[in-house]
Amino acid sequence: MISSWRRRRATRRTARGTGSDMRELTIPSHFRCPISLDMMKDPVTLSTGITYDRASIETWIEGGNFSCPITNQPLQTLDSIPNHNIRKMIQDWCVENKAYGVERIPTPRVPVSPVQIRDILEKITAAARRGDGDGCKSSVEKIKMLAKESERNKKCIMGNGASHVISSAFQALSKQEPLEKSIEILEEMISAMAIMFPLQEESIKNLKSKASLQALVLFMKGGDLSRRRNSILILKQIISSYPQKATKLGEIQGALEGLVKLIKEPICSSSKKASLFITYHIIASSSNPQRFTKALLEMGFVSLLLETLVDAERSVCERALGAFDGICESKEGREEAYAHALTMPVIVKKILRVSDLATELSVSIVWKLVKHESEEEEEDGRVKVEALQVGAFQKLLLLLQVGCSEWTKEKATELLKLLNNLHRDSLECIDSLDFKGIKRPF
Repeated sequence: MISSWRRRRATRRTARGTGSDMRELTIPSHFRCPISLDMMKDPVTLSTGITYDRASIETWIEGGNFSCPITNQPLQTLDSIPNHNIRKMIQDWCVENKAYGVERIPTPRVPVSPVQIRDILEKITAAARRGDGDGCKSSVEKIKMLAKESERNKKCIMGNGASHVISSAFQALSKQEPLEKSIEILEEMISAMAIMFPLQEESIKNLKSKASLQALVLFMKGGDLSRRRNSILILKQIISSYPQKATKLGEIQGALEGLVKLIKEPICSSSKKASLFITYHIIASSSNPQRFTKALLEMGFVSLLLETLVDAERSVCERALGAFDGICESKEGREEAYAHALTMPVIVKKILRVSDLATELSVSIVWKLVKHESEEEEEDGRVKVEALQVGAFQKLLLLLQVGCSEWTKEKATELLKLLNNLHRDSLECIDSLDFKGIKRPF
């Protein structure tokens, strides 16, 4: 209920003109929305007979209120009817006072209805079943146009399951051979789904099929920047929900090359993060990560990650460190890391500098490099010496003092013991620490 003092204040609000006499214009009270007290742009009437601005009353209803704000009566229906008479009166008043700086309220577009959306979606489904890409295309373009017209249309479209229908059609058409026959409609579908991010779980289920993944990889590898960006962001949502699909994705021809290209030449920050995220999961989820690691190393992946880490923002840094940690799981990856002069300085610098996750990953990388040096190299201690030279010993001691996760504490302590073979200033208490049975937290 609008309080009486707010009503009195509303009647005193004026619109100052810019004409020669600078007269003050009082907005008629029946032109004002009872909720916002501003002049209505799209007046609609509820079942109780009270007129409100559409944006205000929809916000009221979306907040869980199912009664009329003025009469307090329960709403018989949530549907609202455009009040064309009031809207025309407001527009005429604006035109009459144009000389005083009042701008005419544009005629609002009629918002889309659930019935209209369901009708369009049914056409998409029917066309996809027939394998009619052209029939799908016109309907998908209609959905995109309506979604871009207003936020209200977008909510209506998403609320009626558009992403599920379009993703299902995408899956069906991506199975057609040759795939090039459906390129245009599949691209339109990717663009439409991008408007509806984040995708619903049912939509992601449709997109995780082999055919869908192959189509998304095709778009990720080439074409205009928009479709490459949309494809990688959809792939990221798929891998987030189904990490086990990362291996299947990595096996698709050209997938790794496309991911590396997006890291090296990012379209935007989001595409780079998504590419790093997916690459990490491809390495981490595989039962035989060496095959992926070898292919990535041939593309200069270690150098690319180190260049990325030099001045990366937090989220990019965490994902790059995650991918680097995965690379260091294999002997080939560690050998490439040993050979790069920036590896130890860059990784050690990230300890206690970015985030807790970045610190855990950095400690994990240094631990793998130092630990495996003793097992794989000729015991020359070169990696240990380099770690000491860039301040790893001091950082690890500080990390134990300020606190960290139990898993990180275990690895940091083990690292200190390994480095102590060359550095005699370690704390005596290290040997007394017991971290048996601790599991890695990530």
